[in-house]
Amino acid sequence: MPITALPERGVIELAGEDRVAFLQGLVSNDVAAAAPGQAVFAALLTPQGKWLADFFIFAAGERLLLDCEAAQTAMLLQRLARFRLRSKVALRNAGAELAVFAGWGDAAPPPDASAAPDPRLAEAGWRALSATPLATDATPEAYDRHRLALGLPSPRDLAPEQTVLLEAGFDELHGISWSKGCYMGQELTARTRYRGLLKRRLVPVTVSGPLPAHGTPILSAGVEVGEMRSGQDGLGIALLRLEALDGRDLQCGEALLAPRLPGWMALPARAEA
Repeated sequence: MPITALPERGVIELAGEDRVAFLQGLVSNDVAAAAPGQAVFAALLTPQGKWLADFFIFAAGERLLLDCEAAQTAMLLQRLARFRLRSKVALRNAGAELAVFAGWGDAAPPPDASAAPDPRLAEAGWRALSATPLATDATPEAYDRHRLALGLPSPRDLAPEQTVLLEAGFDELHGISWSKGCYMGQELTARTRYRGLLKRRLVPVTVSGPLPAHGTPILSAGVEVGEMRSGQDGLGIALLRLEALDGRDLQCGEALLAPRLPGWMALPARAEA
């Protein structure tokens, strides 16, 4: 029953009566859907529709709590504060008092913490924010292997101000609301979907050989078709052009990569042929 702390995650608190409306106009998913026992996966984009950060939104009493990358906490607080204007919302870093935990397999979430199933994929397990330490029996590295096995991109796989959400599977992984109304970066996100403009995807790969470093170019017949992102123990996530997803081995440094497309991933027909 694996449970682990995730020390590379942080927590941002939004309080005040306008907290839901404030965040609703900024992020890619429906903030109003966050409720006790139900988290929301969402992203903050640039006005041009490029990824800046993603997080899980928890509703905890009169607060919203964002489970985010700890390294992005200061940036998120700064950017969110720019849009506060006259909204009745208070922002603060709550990472010193709340820790992030994850469980999967048969592990049950703790009853006395803000916990919810991972909204991306049922097999991913659950996440919890707790002010008291939870009993753990796994490591963050074990959770990362679990993530890679499911083919779930993490923030380390995305490039700030470059990645578009559909490249990273946010549609299939329930990180976008197509009906909630306007938010920052919505226009490009919608245009990419409805005009079929996607040319590449972050996809899980198997790695035969030494794990390539982040950013190592991936070659097919000598032509660059993508680059390596994260990985461990023979599993990885790579950014690949759609035409490279035909199952052939791809050269990446001293390793060979093979796309390993999960059942949750939806691709254009020509990429599945």
